Amino acid sequence: MTSRTSLSGPWRACAVTWVSISLMSVTACSGGETPPPGSPTAESQSPSASFTPSAVPTPSASYKPADASGRAQNVPVPELPEAAKAETKAGLEAFARYWFQQLNFAYETGTSSGLDSVTSAGCEFCSRITASLKTNYEGGRWLAGGHIVTPSISTTYEAQSDGQYQIAVQVQQAKITYFDPDGTEFRPPTPPSDTGNVMLAAFKNGAWQITALHPLR
Repeated sequence: MTSRTSLSGPWRACAVTWVSISLMSVTACSGGETPPPGSPTAESQSPSASFTPSAVPTPSASYKPADASGRAQNVPVPELPEAAKAETKAGLEAFARYWFQQLNFAYETGTSSGLDSVTSAGCEFCSRITASLKTNYEGGRWLAGGHIVTPSISTTYEAQSDGQYQIAVQVQQAKITYFDPDGTEFRPPTPPSDTGNVMLAAFKNGAWQITALHPLR
């Protein structure tokens, strides 16, 4: 993220734990037997019968990251996982991870509508990020790089007096390069970063929403 703020006091006391996710896939198959010759089913079949071929899935367009030749193409849109809809500790951590996926999408495309929909208008640091992105994408400009990963997300899930929850997040972001419409760089690149952050979130109207974001310096 290209904006930074400084914090002190209790924010620095937030602990970060490693989170791992395991995935399991399940496959199934089925089969049948061909009826023996002479059976009613076999004799009723006509050699000249016309069959409708199975539909062949249309390949989806390939994702292409941005580079000096142009913007990113066919960037997958993040989907809110079911786990992130629950008002639970696991739900909050899943939602925080989803929020950064939306932020990553905004960096790649310049479109922040998905991010805005899950962010409170009162999050000042969030507003500075989206304003910066709007500036860097205006007039046909674009960004390359800036991919975000969150290796560690954790919360004690202890509500504050105002009903908000704190989430400790480690955020790693790749180098960002800024391009004009002709493919030339219009400003120096932003180097890669690895920062600790404290987020605040609240569960309102049946959904989580980020209310504040504070990078730790």
